[in-house]
Amino acid sequence: MLCAPGAHNTPRSPRPGAGLARVEPASLTALAALVRPGGIVANTVVTIPAPSDEERDVHGVNVFLRGDTAQLADLVAAVDRGELRVDVAERVALADLPRLHARAAAGEVSGKVVIVPALAAR
Repeated sequence: MLCAPGAHNTPRSPRPGAGLARVEPASLTALAALVRPGGIVANTVVTIPAPSDEERDVHGVNVFLRGDTAQLADLVAAVDRGELRVDVAERVALADLPRLHARAAAGEVSGKVVIVPALAAR
């Protein structure tokens, strides 16, 4: 996820839909320049339209998030019961995150990757 320069961390709000960071429209718009040609800017700032750069074929998509612990618990239970399957391509130790980023930048990563604090020897 790209973070706009000047974004401020704010306290969590009990209000549904309240954001965790404030972003100025110009800062969010500037992020489109950081996305590779043909890429997508995923915007979670619902009060500002997702930026795009038609010249470089960069598209903006508004993504709406809702923190719902009950729904998350239901999803985890469905996974535990085997009713919902999440296909994970690989698991990567947190310490290997820089290498993962390099591989992703080189187009060598596909599928879901889970980052774990420490991988136990298997």
